[in-house]
Amino acid sequence: MAKKKAPPRRVNIVIVGQDGRLGYEAALFALSLNARTTGTRFRLFIAEPEPGPLWPGDPRIQDADLRALLEDQGATFLPFQSRHFGAAYPYGNKIEALFALPPDEPFIFFDTDTLITGDLDKVPFDFARPSASLRREGTWPEIELYGPGYAAIWKSLYDKFGLDFDSSLDLTQPDEYWQRYLYFNAGFFYYKEARAFAERFLDYALAIRDDPPSELVCQSLAPWLDQVALPLVIHSLGGGRDALEPGWLDGSTSCHYRLLPLLYAREDDAVVQLLEEITAPNKVKKVLKGSEPIKRMVYQGRGAKVRALFDQDDLPRKEQAIRNRIKKNGFWMR
Repeated sequence: MAKKKAPPRRVNIVIVGQDGRLGYEAALFALSLNARTTGTRFRLFIAEPEPGPLWPGDPRIQDADLRALLEDQGATFLPFQSRHFGAAYPYGNKIEALFALPPDEPFIFFDTDTLITGDLDKVPFDFARPSASLRREGTWPEIELYGPGYAAIWKSLYDKFGLDFDSSLDLTQPDEYWQRYLYFNAGFFYYKEARAFAERFLDYALAIRDDPPSELVCQSLAPWLDQVALPLVIHSLGGGRDALEPGWLDGSTSCHYRLLPLLYAREDDAVVQLLEEITAPNKVKKVLKGSEPIKRMVYQGRGAKVRALFDQDDLPRKEQAIRNRIKKNGFWMR
């Protein structure tokens, strides 16, 4: 008699929710996840920083109706303490939130401004080999005329943590071109164990912030600290740029839109249709109208006006040019 195939291991999805824009984005994420992903393998956590000395007020989602909508979508609120970053560096939430997850279970972190556009259950994750988003521009480092180049800067970081620099390189890219060096957007990342990843991420980020190599003297770490540490963490845990075959996340299965004006300007028709589908039910609409960008972009049609400004098959190469055109026409919101 053939053995029964073991069920796939549960995976914890975590996004950060806070009062204001992130709370409403969390609702869009949860609605899209339920609209597109099948089965019960994935469990959604909304990580919320607890009030404390590193926050000027209470950062948690305050709207009771919004909290109820998230719970109706199956989300579990996950409080965590801000010990190292807080309001001074809110991107640090994505590091500190990981410590509140079940420590030995696989996880996927997503930025809250993401829609799940396909079935996550079909994505061929290998959680033993971590990876992160390759939908990025060469935002860091910024090379100074008489300063060290890409290779010297990145090698100094690999050396700091005793990592092999050469094996991280993409040798199909030319020397001193930013894509030769391992660099991710932190819009998603994953691994087989939340605590191991969290500890490594925190250790590296604090060491870079508090004691950077001399090669970083001209470099800003705000807001790039998480994205500087992330490739080092992934490389040290045996992952890399090729750990997930392309076309799934940041492709057919997820969309990191960043802000609603950018979604309407540049994303596929299917993403816009999904957004308008999940926001249509009256009980959802009553809650989401509390967000000014959702109210104006989705419900009052400003998004369609933004979309008409662009040919989605011939977009400006740089995101900043897209933002500037939207702002020039008076449609920018965040």
